[in-house]
Amino acid sequence: MSSEETADRMDPVGVRPGEVPDPQVAEKAVRRTFTAKYKLAVVEEYERADHGERGAILRRENLYSSLLTEWRRQRDRGALAGLSVPRGPKPAAGPTESGLAAENARLTAELEQARDVIRIQGELSALLEKLSSSSVENRGSRR
Repeated sequence: MSSEETADRMDPVGVRPGEVPDPQVAEKAVRRTFTAKYKLAVVEEYERADHGERGAILRRENLYSSLLTEWRRQRDRGALAGLSVPRGPKPAAGPTESGLAAENARLTAELEQARDVIRIQGELSALLEKLSSSSVENRGSRR
């Protein structure tokens, strides 16, 4: 890595190299997160290094070898796609335009069907009322 990248890099507690860290402990521990680009850069640098230099890379980056082993597996499984997947619960998928259009079409068809049912029920009710009144008239005329 170049000297510019090293100067811009901070260690896990947010201190630039050469600065004196604040001795106070943070109220809440913060889990470090690494970008896919960073993971690939460190893995590639680690693999290019001689066996004796690998420990220095791990100390400089404040990493464990097991973490690099996991990153290497992730890289081999799917390169950046496997490395860039955030951990934790997946966010709920929002509605897409095509999904909304399909739902709108489904609901419109359902509404049309409900309107047909209501119209038929009204006609049936009118028919039953007509039959009922004609049957009452027929009974009255027979007596």
